[in-house]
Amino acid sequence: MALNLLPPSMLKAIDLLPDPKTPVTLFTRHSIREDVKGQGLAGYDLQLTVPGRELAQEWGTYLVENTDRVIQHCISSPIQRCVDTAALMIDGADAVTVQPNTHDIKIVEQGLLVEPGSFVLDIKQAGPYFAKQGALGFINSFVNNALPGMKHPISGVVDVLELIYNTHPSNEAGLSLAVSHDTILAAMIAVMSGRQTISREDWPKMMEGLFVWFEGDVFAECQLKWIWRGEVHSLSIAEFQQIDDLRKI
Repeated sequence: MALNLLPPSMLKAIDLLPDPKTPVTLFTRHSIREDVKGQGLAGYDLQLTVPGRELAQEWGTYLVENTDRVIQHCISSPIQRCVDTAALMIDGADAVTVQPNTHDIKIVEQGLLVEPGSFVLDIKQAGPYFAKQGALGFINSFVNNALPGMKHPISGVVDVLELIYNTHPSNEAGLSLAVSHDTILAAMIAVMSGRQTISREDWPKMMEGLFVWFEGDVFAECQLKWIWRGEVHSLSIAEFQQIDDLRKI
């Protein structure tokens, strides 16, 4: 079973999900890809391995079997390994559901799910730091607001959260998928948690993600809930944005 390659906390998270009537998004890193040497800077051309493809499919099956949900919406980074992860998860879900899962994988073209595009204002300024510092160093610099050409960390995170919120209407139950990259997830988790340092141990593994849902009918007034590595967290979007506004003064 390829499912034994899944980070164990992902299976534990199933028991922490809200009522099936609450729309939930799995915001996940893509499945297992070809290896890369160096500082963790993966090229866009790296594809899923055979075990990675099997894992994505089996995880999709397990999700819908154990959450009483079908996959209603799906968004993805345009990078092929992310699109393939989404398609294989949906394929796995199709094998065990009577109700149809979506087959519409919306490619997010504005850069919000591509590393590190979600957080970049000027790639000419930011790009050299990404190449020099590597993924871990770059994201640590980003969460400390220490890089030129980048959004303020909270602004960058709010942009992605709003994308997720708008993808799955609050009056629709079910599950959504959002497939992205490790740098995006690492930065999101750190900033939402109020952390200023990320270690290797904190870094999202392949096919690891967080379950996200919102309580409230207006994004700016919502309470954000998310599950990461077996723990449920909560954050007021209004208070989060207020921190951002105060830092800009």
